[in-house]
Amino acid sequence: MAQAKTKTTTKPTISREAATRILLRPVITEKATRTSEHNQVVFFVPIAARKPEIKQAVEVLFKVKVKAVNTITTGGKEKLFRGRLGERSDKKKAIVTLAQGQTIDITSGI
Repeated sequence: MAQAKTKTTTKPTISREAATRILLRPVITEKATRTSEHNQVVFFVPIAARKPEIKQAVEVLFKVKVKAVNTITTGGKEKLFRGRLGERSDKKKAIVTLAQGQTIDITSGI
């Protein structure tokens, strides 16, 4: 009788350097800090960043377990800058939900 081959997949881990390119900076606003009550942290990320990459970056940099990642992409809008029409750049935020008992202090250095 032939045995079924089990496929073991290991997630490739990213380097700390690549992780710092994914997590641009934390979002420090009243609304973002209120999410810490729900064990969440908010970061600005590049537009091209995907959820698995963001999850790995947070786990590598802060050594915590991530439960979920939600992303929000905000399109830039046209505004007047000193009387001339300009455009704000697009932004992407990642709301990272940490596992129970995990915390990140974003005010301290990495």
